Amino acid sequence: MKIGSHYSAETNKCQFNVWAPLREKLAVHIVHPQEKFIELQKDEWGYWQGEAKDIDPETLYFYQLDRETDRPDPASNWQPQGVHSPSKVVDHQKFTWNDTSWQGIPLAEMIIYELHVGTFTPEGTFAAIIPRLPELKDLGINTIEIMPVAQFPGDRNWGYDGVYLYGVQHSYGGPDGLKQLVNACHQVGISVILDVVYNHFGPEGNYLWDYGPYFTDKYHTPWGNAVNFDDAYSNEVRNFFIENTLYWLDKYHIDGLRLDAVHAIYDMSAEPFLQQLAARVEEFSKNDGRKHYLIAESDLNDVRVLRSKEQGGFGHDAQWCDDFHHSLHSLLTGESSGYYSDFKSIESLKKSYKEGYVYTGEFSPHRQRNHGNSTVGFAGEKFVICIQNHDQIGNRLIGERLSALVDFEGLKLAAGAVLISPFVPMLYMGEEYGEEAPFMYFVSHGDPNLVEAVRKGRAEEFKSFNWSGEVPDPQGEKVFMDSKLNWEKSREGKYGVLRSFYKRLIELRKKIPVLAKLDISQIEVKSLADKNVLLLHRWGEKSSVLSLMNFEKHSVTFEPQLPTGNWQKLINSSDREWMGEGAALPKKLLSGQTVTINPLSFALYET
Repeated sequence: MKIGSHYSAETNKCQFNVWAPLREKLAVHIVHPQEKFIELQKDEWGYWQGEAKDIDPETLYFYQLDRETDRPDPASNWQPQGVHSPSKVVDHQKFTWNDTSWQGIPLAEMIIYELHVGTFTPEGTFAAIIPRLPELKDLGINTIEIMPVAQFPGDRNWGYDGVYLYGVQHSYGGPDGLKQLVNACHQVGISVILDVVYNHFGPEGNYLWDYGPYFTDKYHTPWGNAVNFDDAYSNEVRNFFIENTLYWLDKYHIDGLRLDAVHAIYDMSAEPFLQQLAARVEEFSKNDGRKHYLIAESDLNDVRVLRSKEQGGFGHDAQWCDDFHHSLHSLLTGESSGYYSDFKSIESLKKSYKEGYVYTGEFSPHRQRNHGNSTVGFAGEKFVICIQNHDQIGNRLIGERLSALVDFEGLKLAAGAVLISPFVPMLYMGEEYGEEAPFMYFVSHGDPNLVEAVRKGRAEEFKSFNWSGEVPDPQGEKVFMDSKLNWEKSREGKYGVLRSFYKRLIELRKKIPVLAKLDISQIEVKSLADKNVLLLHRWGEKSSVLSLMNFEKHSVTFEPQLPTGNWQKLINSSDREWMGEGAALPKKLLSGQTVTINPLSFALYET
């Protein structure tokens, strides 16, 4: 690696590397345990380098720019005193890993569980997650996706205001805390995906401007000037992010990264940064002896993200598929404002089951233009789907989860719709037991002007949804505390029943070959005329399954056109076992029979 501080316990020396191409002088200013200065030398690419003797891992330092200004290391491994304070040297070699035989979970087999470290437990730390891993494993989870942990201002934030991409948030437990969590996950057979943000930096504590042209005014973004991926000096800016990716995979044994909002990475170069990044991760995986994944969040419905480099694509392994969420959410809640206006009928969900994207080039009323391109030929594992995630909950006015929008039957229907899909499913923390606490947007900035700007910005965001009410104060500690999970409920009453329902669905998904194989070429989806009822048929060499889903709030009687087979019930959300009113559907489905399906219910049959 070219950048950052690299400590060697064997020699008690530390190599310092920082990119600042326009600076005339640069030195390491060590402020603890004993103040001293180490002058650095500049190479032809603008990297300043030098080695310091008699350094220990407790060393705190700044970089001094042109003998005038002290700034933290842009590639700081740790900011234990916050974003404005000195960086700390970290000895990455001292940690003892116990995962040498770990090979990871294949993408197609992943059951992902997204969590926010600060609100997942009362303590809000990496260490506090570890005792919960057996519970997640029991549920059937084999992959956790951690919202960003790069150092942000204060001690509470979603993580998308990070300003030190190599630093691990001090209030979560710092570098060793994250390593201990990853190590523990691998010990119980759980992969770890880390959410990273390469499209912008947070506004407070961002000192990259002092070092070099990390940003460009060629493009306008919601956060100001864009990150410089294709302007002058962009080679070394790209290197900063590529090294960051490899740093997480190497130093922290992370299994994959989720790239936030890649549509906000502006890059018109012949070899796009995202393509270059995927190639470097592929190279790292080959050298490491196991596969590491890149999962993109993209609002473009553009399969270029998923195509191989040889086909002109970026070569990422998968992407979040918001179209599935929007289709399912609209059906369950009846919401049709904002972007939900594009997903008003059951035909949207029907198409998403077959193609992932709903918009594959059609006119989008919300966008007032054509949107997307075709996904034909792409495997189901290329799409990560959900009914809840941090964005879709937290970017509501008061952060309501689905449990506040639909009843218990609707929650079970939603679970079934996601977990029998031919895509990679993702749950959001607490979803499995119907957590009712909101997940709201929260920050702890130190700049009063910035705090006020955030408050106004949030209010502006909600206008297109016509939500009424006062926006909760994102700076207030109350929204953070109110967003924490209530774990004591997870085994009680209806909460425990819903968790058992999720567990059973995940067991079926892993056990039944046709559900485990994410083949969207062997799927047929039918809808009833004028009724919000779907029949989903998936087949393979060893088995076939048929799912009936009623999104109406009343019973529907009809004669299903059944594929050939002896259809036996596997699960029905209306069964009393799941606190339903009692299933109207029979245990066996016969060709030509008329059946009745209960309101907001889901049933799965196998032959």
